[in-house]
Amino acid sequence: MDVLINVFVALHIIGIAALLGGFMTQMKAMGEGTARFGPAMLHGALTMLVTGVILVGLNQADDQTVNNIKIGVKLAILVVILGLVYVKRDEERVDKAVFGAVGGLTMANIFIATVWT
Repeated sequence: MDVLINVFVALHIIGIAALLGGFMTQMKAMGEGTARFGPAMLHGALTMLVTGVILVGLNQADDQTVNNIKIGVKLAILVVILGLVYVKRDEERVDKAVFGAVGGLTMANIFIATVWT
């Protein structure tokens, strides 16, 4: 079971890397007002959602304790990120505030995952 959990943790990290990497590559464009959400950001957020749900299920099936409040907060943040990226994915230019919010929420999700014990 540990190997399977570790595989999904790796996939979850790949998803966050795609989302955060897409944000970081567009930071200069955000300053110029021409940033847009790329497909990698949408697919990264979807990957995080799917692998996160699977990880919770696998951990519960393995009788490990799961902090449901932490998972709920992370899920709520991810749903907001996913909603913003999905709705604005076809726009040529995304408002700086919206684009910055996605980056900030993504980093908040990373800090919640690593700092909240």
